[in-house]
Amino acid sequence: MTDIAPNGGSLLETTKNSATAAYDSVANGPIARNVKDQNAKTQAEFSNLAASRKTPSTPAATGQPLTHYHSLFSELLSWKNPRASAIAYASIVSFIFVVRYLDVIRWGFKLSFMALAITVAAEVTGKVVLSHGLATQMRPRHYWTVSRSTIDSMIADFHELVNFFVIEAQRILFVENVGASVAAGIAAFVSYHLIKLVPYWGLAVIATTVAFFVPLVYTCNQELIDQHIKTASDAISAQTAQVRSVAQKQADQLTTMGKQYAGDYTGKVQEMLRSRGAAAPSGPPKQPAPVARMKKPDFPNPPTEEPQSTKTAEPEGKIPEKPVIPETEPLIAS
Repeated sequence: MTDIAPNGGSLLETTKNSATAAYDSVANGPIARNVKDQNAKTQAEFSNLAASRKTPSTPAATGQPLTHYHSLFSELLSWKNPRASAIAYASIVSFIFVVRYLDVIRWGFKLSFMALAITVAAEVTGKVVLSHGLATQMRPRHYWTVSRSTIDSMIADFHELVNFFVIEAQRILFVENVGASVAAGIAAFVSYHLIKLVPYWGLAVIATTVAFFVPLVYTCNQELIDQHIKTASDAISAQTAQVRSVAQKQADQLTTMGKQYAGDYTGKVQEMLRSRGAAAPSGPPKQPAPVARMKKPDFPNPPTEEPQSTKTAEPEGKIPEKPVIPETEPLIAS
């Protein structure tokens, strides 16, 4: 005996109609429509974010073209697509916490041996009971492969990502943008002191939060921040101009004093030279006496002809053996 509902229908039909109406009210109600709208908007924002991956028209200071990641990260961090930016931030922070608190590598090994145990058991059981393995029945006709175009696109994308970090590091180092270089220097200084207190994963969370929310705060309060920046810039410019004018006055005074001292010392030196010139005797200066040259001794000219030998004439007759001495007469007579 079937139960009769008050309106004349059966209880089963009434329950079925009520469930269908509740499902329709939930599926087509305001909450469902809101969820569908948010889903459509999120997909549209991710499409806009993907379409922004274009090489910027403005090159670097060296004239080199930038990578398409410059425009992508600029679009992502500017919160022009808030749902996509929020999902990206939540995904990065969740990944950091997963790596920190979950032993992903160990879980990967556990999942691997469990999957292999299930497939091997299904294959062996199927062959024993059904005469054919169950894993064999689930085997695809063709194993999945990665196409060459996909690998090439991944390599090109990774190459662009590496070049993005390399180019940005050099632009910051060589001060292509003063504000970006100052911000990077402050971040490095703060990180140097925070690393003593905060672990690496905490520092990564802080860096991600700063990178995503500083542009958001600036976008929401752009007029106020720009006004304060302009006021500070004007004050710095005025102070710099005042310091420059004071330094110029001091330099002029130092230059004037230097010229004055130089003139005084030049006059004193000239007076000293003049006084020394007046003390010297008047008249033309005496020239040194010429030094007499030493005369060379006159030597006879050497003979040019050979000397001829001359023979002495010998006396004729015999030469006495003893010399003949003439006898002298005695002076006193004997």
